[in-house]
Amino acid sequence: MKKDYDFSGGRRGAVIPSKGKTRITIYLDDDILDAFRDLADRSGRGYQTLINEALQNHLAKSPKPVDATTLRRILREELRKIS
Repeated sequence: MKKDYDFSGGRRGAVIPSKGKTRITIYLDDDILDAFRDLADRSGRGYQTLINEALQNHLAKSPKPVDATTLRRILREELRKIS
């Protein structure tokens, strides 16, 4: 092992960059999260995957960016469809 290492060219973050997905923290209403978890249990798929698909479907239909209010509305609409 070397006595000294040069980290002047080093960068923070993952050593291997992810392709197409980013880890984030997001706060969802408890009822939204519970409904997606229930749906995930029934369908045998992950609840995060289901939320991601609901957002992708909405974005394909809407040219405007999604804000927090819009996100809640989208999730409620998607939950009504599956309930």
